[in-house]
Amino acid sequence: MTTEETLLWQAWRNRQLGGYKFRRQHPIQYVEENGWRSSFIADFYCAEKGLIIELDGAAHDGRDDYDEMRTQYLAALGYRVCRIHNSICRDMPGVLELIREELNR
Repeated sequence: MTTEETLLWQAWRNRQLGGYKFRRQHPIQYVEENGWRSSFIADFYCAEKGLIIELDGAAHDGRDDYDEMRTQYLAALGYRVCRIHNSICRDMPGVLELIREELNR
């Protein structure tokens, strides 16, 4: 996990955030048009709310089209995706409030 992922994980593991359980590095399986099974790996996933949290750092630079396609595909499968840029993780209370709002939607 990245430093930012580790910080978030410490803040909400063991149901510390509103009593919701999060899983890290959770595979989201789907079937491609050609019938092949495949999966995306979500940074964090809350099954109770169908919420995927993706942290976007330097590895996502220049991948906006791919990230948007992935978000739309996951939404079509019934998931909600919240993308957070690593730079805002410096404001941990603000990030946790954003995630609380997503959980309460």
